[in-house]
Amino acid sequence: MPIYEYKAYDSAGKPARGIVDSENQKAARLKLKKQGLAVFEIAEKSAAASSKQSRAAEQAAANSLFASKASVKDVAMMTRQLASLIKANITLVESLSAMVEQTEHPMIKLVLAQVKQDVNEGLSLAKALGKHPRVFDNIFVNMVEAGESSGTLGLVLLKLADLKEAQMRLRSKVAAGMTYPALMMAVAFLLLIAMFTFVIPKMKEIFVSMNKPMPAITQVLINMSDFVVGYWWLLLGGAFGGLVFFNRWSNSPNGKPQWDAFKLRLPLVGTLVRMIGVTRFASTMSTLLGAGVPILSAMNISRNLVGNTQMANAIASARENITEGQSIASPLQKSGQFPPVVIHMIAIGEKTGELPNMLKNVAETYEEQVSARIEGMTALLEPLMIVVMGGVVGFIVMAVMFPLLDMSNIN
Repeated sequence: MPIYEYKAYDSAGKPARGIVDSENQKAARLKLKKQGLAVFEIAEKSAAASSKQSRAAEQAAANSLFASKASVKDVAMMTRQLASLIKANITLVESLSAMVEQTEHPMIKLVLAQVKQDVNEGLSLAKALGKHPRVFDNIFVNMVEAGESSGTLGLVLLKLADLKEAQMRLRSKVAAGMTYPALMMAVAFLLLIAMFTFVIPKMKEIFVSMNKPMPAITQVLINMSDFVVGYWWLLLGGAFGGLVFFNRWSNSPNGKPQWDAFKLRLPLVGTLVRMIGVTRFASTMSTLLGAGVPILSAMNISRNLVGNTQMANAIASARENITEGQSIASPLQKSGQFPPVVIHMIAIGEKTGELPNMLKNVAETYEEQVSARIEGMTALLEPLMIVVMGGVVGFIVMAVMFPLLDMSNIN
C-alpha cells in the first residue's frame, strides 16, 4: 500500500505534518479529513525515498542528544500490541497498518510504515525489520525469523515483549539503586569545591593576618585550596582526559578483558556484576529456545548480551562443546564464571529436556537476587558516605578551629 507524506492544518489552525498509508491519494485525503486535518500538500513517497528517510530519521535520533529515541519500553509496547493483533488472526499487513495508525512515537511510526511497505512487496517480516537495526536488534530479528518459519509468530512476539520488559526491569533496578548514591556524591563534591574556592581563601586572609605559624593541618588545607583555585583548569582537564583514556582503554580489545576481569574480582560489586550477567544469559537463552531459535544461534546471541568478556568466553566455550556433541554445563563449570547452582539447574534441564524452563527459573531467581543485592548495597553506601563526609568535614573544622583557638589563647 502506498505511503503519502502530507502537510496540513489541524482544527486549531496549527500546522501538522506526517505520513499516512492508503490505497490512493484521494483515500489518503479522506482519511486525514476524518482526523480533523485540512490537507494543503500531499505526495506519495517512493520506496527508496521512504527507506532513505527512515534511515536518516534513525541516524538523527541516534546522534542527537535531544532527539526522541525509540526506547526499550516503546519497542516492548509496540511488540505486545502487534502480537495481540496477529494472535487475533488479523493478517500481518493489516496488523502493521493498524500499528502505524495507533503508534504515537514518530520514529517507530516511520519505521513500521517502511516495514509494512517492504512486507507488502514480498519481504519476510524478519528481513524487513532487519533493515532497521537501531530499533530492532539482532535478538528481535532472529526470534521473528524463527516465529515465521515455525508458524508461531504471535507467540514469539509475546515472548519478545516479555524479554524486552525483563531487560527494562533489570536496567531500571540497577539505575534506581545507583541514582541516590551518585547524587549524594555529586552534591558532596560540589560543596567541597565551593568551600575550597570561596570559603577557605577568605579564612586564609584571617590566618595570614595573625602573623604566626599555622598548624600543619591548617597549612595542608590552605595548600589544597590554593591548588584548586590556581590549577582548576588542570584538574578539570586531567579528569576529562582520564575519563576519555579510561573509556577508550576499557572498550579496546586488550583493555576490555582486563577491566571485565577486574570488575568480577571487586568486593560486593563483582558479585552483582556476575549476577546481572547470569540473569541476562538465562533470560535471553530461555526466551530464544522457547521461541524455537536453534541452540547454537541462541548461545551466540546470549554471549553478546551478558556484558562481560570473561562470562562471554565461557559461553563461547560451551557453544563449541555443543558442536562436538557434548553438554553445555561442563565448560560453564570449568570456567568458574557461573555459580554452582546455575550449572546444576542447566545440567538438570539438559537431562530432562526442560532447559528453557530451567533457564527461566534461573532468570527469575537471579532477578530477585539482583534487586535484593542492589537494595543492600544502597543501604550500605548511605552510612559509608556519611562516615566519609563526616571525616572530610571534621578535617576542615579542625583545620579552621586550631588557629582560632590559638588566637583566643593569645588574647
